[in-house]
Amino acid sequence: MKKKLVFLLAAIAATMFISACSNDEDNNEMDAVQTVSDIQTNVVTGEWMISSYIDSGVDETSDYAGFTFTFNGDGVVSASSSAEMLTGAWSVEMDSSMDDSSDSDVDFTLFFGVPDTHDFDDLSDDWDVVSYTATMLSLRDVSGGSGEIDTLVFTRK
Repeated sequence: MKKKLVFLLAAIAATMFISACSNDEDNNEMDAVQTVSDIQTNVVTGEWMISSYIDSGVDETSDYAGFTFTFNGDGVVSASSSAEMLTGAWSVEMDSSMDDSSDSDVDFTLFFGVPDTHDFDDLSDDWDVVSYTATMLSLRDVSGGSGEIDTLVFTRK
């Protein structure tokens, strides 16, 4: 009888543990969906600037000084300065990559199809969302081959 009771208690504990893990995954997915929606709603409001861009340990923020970024609801992003205007595409979605080494469940993708003479090709990537507020969006990317980390921070103007 004692062995049956111990077995029963162990089975109940295992079931509760498995259920808790399953609920955590469901909650993480629901949180990611909410994050995607929040970011999509937030970035289309107002103008943004790059307040920090670190490319493999090198601060390249000054390359984007004077540029104002506008994220439109149709997935178009524009970067304008007094001298030029560039357009690209943006999206935010749940991370579907199975080989992504980050803990982020949300990707913020930027694409600027400009010649390599511009620094905007460096921004074209699927960035992991690190954090966000109403006035800030912090992103990071782990370089494929070298594993170096790039960080990009947008701040509302």
